[in-house]
Amino acid sequence: MITLYHYLILSGVLFSLSVAGIFMNRKNVLLLLMCIELMLLAVNTNFIAFSYFLQDLAGQIFVFFILTVAAAEAAIGLAILVVLFRNKNTINVEDLDAMKG
Repeated sequence: MITLYHYLILSGVLFSLSVAGIFMNRKNVLLLLMCIELMLLAVNTNFIAFSYFLQDLAGQIFVFFILTVAAAEAAIGLAILVVLFRNKNTINVEDLDAMKG
């Protein structure tokens, strides 16, 4: 039987992996975006688990809204990444730190 504790452990492991990925890799923008999305999915797993075990649909409905916003955010982030790669020929964070007006 899978309990709430199992879901929380899974979510904690996913969240920890994403935080470790952000701290270990600060050079590639694409991997940073993927770690942020993994962090968001870990939070969504918590929402769904609590919603299921508390017999309340509000958490699951909230996850649908979060996923639509996350999909839009990922599309915009990848579009910005493509434009940066076309202009700078790199996706390294260290090369993209200069702001121009």
